[in-house]
Amino acid sequence: MRVQHRHIIYIQGYDPRGLAQYYRMFRTELRKFGRLYQLSATMGRPQTGSDGEIASWTIETKADDWQTRTSYDFLRFEDFIQRDLASPIWRTVLQAVWIYWRLVFAGTIARFGRANWRFATFITYPHFLLLLEASGAAALAFVFGKGLDALGIPSLLSIAAAVAVFVALLGTVLKYTENQTYLLYVLCDTIWTWEFSHRARPDWDQRIDRFAQYLVKVARESDADEIVIVGHSSGSFLGTEMLARALQLDPALGRHGPRIVLLTIGGNFPIVGFHAVSQPFRDHLRMLATEPSIDWIDCQSRKDVMNFYPFDPIKGHDIDVGEARRNPKIVSVRFRDIIKPEHYNLFRWKFFRVHFQFVMANERPDAYDFFMIVCGPIPLSARVAVPDAALAVAIGDPAAREWAWKRIETAKAGAADANDLGDMEPSARRSG
Repeated sequence: MRVQHRHIIYIQGYDPRGLAQYYRMFRTELRKFGRLYQLSATMGRPQTGSDGEIASWTIETKADDWQTRTSYDFLRFEDFIQRDLASPIWRTVLQAVWIYWRLVFAGTIARFGRANWRFATFITYPHFLLLLEASGAAALAFVFGKGLDALGIPSLLSIAAAVAVFVALLGTVLKYTENQTYLLYVLCDTIWTWEFSHRARPDWDQRIDRFAQYLVKVARESDADEIVIVGHSSGSFLGTEMLARALQLDPALGRHGPRIVLLTIGGNFPIVGFHAVSQPFRDHLRMLATEPSIDWIDCQSRKDVMNFYPFDPIKGHDIDVGEARRNPKIVSVRFRDIIKPEHYNLFRWKFFRVHFQFVMANERPDAYDFFMIVCGPIPLSARVAVPDAALAVAIGDPAAREWAWKRIETAKAGAADANDLGDMEPSARRSG
């Protein structure tokens, strides 16, 4: 089956940039996608509902032998995120440090380390940097206080002045180096995930419930061939929550309309699922692991320190569903295969840039291509089941495309065993 109409529901992660910057990035990357595959891709202006929570646009993509229309929904959380980032620096620092040490003493950081040492290092990095900056500010404040003592200033006044200098210096350094360090952003992210895991953010839960209701409505009314729910970064567990809650509203969600596929990319499920209080979230993972009417694809990359690789979202949370398991299918993505070598070497150590490559255009044709997933004619489950055929449709000659379509039409996507994740790397190296 060739997809003529696809509906994408994109859930952003903890990213304060919001609709305007995401839309500009998407438009720029869509142009690169069109040039790479020598096809026509045009998009409309975003339209936002009266509540401002969902923005939508359409994409028309045409090649020599196929044409696909995409309805694209962008689910928004930036108002919450920007409010978090506007919190006073002192409050963010104290709250994040308190949460981090609770994670340490609860053994959660150690569990992160066992699951993926790169992510454990990433989440520890801002606290290490904060300690260095605080030490430098404290040293300067100490010298300042000693200078006041030498001038004969009373001890209480000199101590108070030194404390004020310490606070002012540290606050100034944190504020004016944020664009280089992202320290306050990562600390806010840590606070948010802790609060979300402990159900201390009812505003987020209420919006996710509304998005779940929206998904049920779309599934009932859409004429799309498939609905793909895309969750990038923290959007991975937000998308999982939304889909699970939609299934609770309508258990037949994936049976009476378009095929529904959950695509999680660059995911970090353990930052919610490893908390002892997160049993409802783990129950939702269990539900999706066995739901036959839903396909779930989870894409991971070794190079991305902000996702967990290799990690099975089901077994990694000690969830055992036995033979009933059918989700997720785990796919390993190699960014080296989709980016030109000269560009890859420029940004390979820019962790946020690497993390966003999941949702940016390829520079080299590959079976993993976010914009082919969004705009292309191949159903996502089939694309993952026969990646070599999917690539042949994009770049092959007429004979190769004819062979590829025959393979795709007979392909059946099966659930991946997470034990095979390492074995998937060679095929990923060849075809993404």
